[in-house]
Amino acid sequence: MGRGKIVIRRIDNSTSRQVTFSKRRNGLLKKAKELAILCDAEVGVIIFSSTGKLHEFASSSMKTVTERYNKVKEEHHQLLNLSSQAKFWQGEAVQLRQQLQYLQQSHRQLLGEELFGLNVNELQNLETQLETSLKGVRIKKEQGLTNEVKELHHKGSLVAHENKELHKKLNLLIQEHAELKEKMIFTSQAYQLHCNNNELHAHISLQLSQPQPQKNYLPTETMKLGLQLNSKTC
Repeated sequence: MGRGKIVIRRIDNSTSRQVTFSKRRNGLLKKAKELAILCDAEVGVIIFSSTGKLHEFASSSMKTVTERYNKVKEEHHQLLNLSSQAKFWQGEAVQLRQQLQYLQQSHRQLLGEELFGLNVNELQNLETQLETSLKGVRIKKEQGLTNEVKELHHKGSLVAHENKELHKKLNLLIQEHAELKEKMIFTSQAYQLHCNNNELHAHISLQLSQPQPQKNYLPTETMKLGLQLNSKTC
């Protein structure tokens, strides 16, 4: 009779479980060694028993096998990530392309082009969109004009204030010029009067100091007085 098929499940009996573990472990390590020799493969097997005991086999060294395994696994993980990222960006590109096509079609329809195939409801919605857009443009334009008018009023107020200040300065200059002119006229009149007084005094002095040839008999003191008055006027 042939050997019956064994059901693959946990062996409840601990003794049988230990015996089966030992046999199959040795068979697994033997097959790993044969695979490494026959196929020139780098093989590493790590086994932990239910009691935590380690059993291992490596065709070269376990460190070399584990390092190579970690390196290949990391590269494979990176390739998977790159592949996933490529698929993600491809999906994004497809969505963006579809959105671009939709926006281009909507833009052409807003311009009154490619309206064939649209029913009455779709045309009504398009008209509503145009009216809403036009209303928004008008509101924005009115706001811009209002802001410009306010800005012009503000600049006009500044110019009027500067003009008022300039008028004040001009009036002050005119007043100062008039006062200066009056001072000059007064100074000129005073100077003229002073010159006239000086000429009058000089004329009187000259008349008083003229000698009298008929009165040579005057005393010496009178002659000295005349000479002194004459010297003072000089």
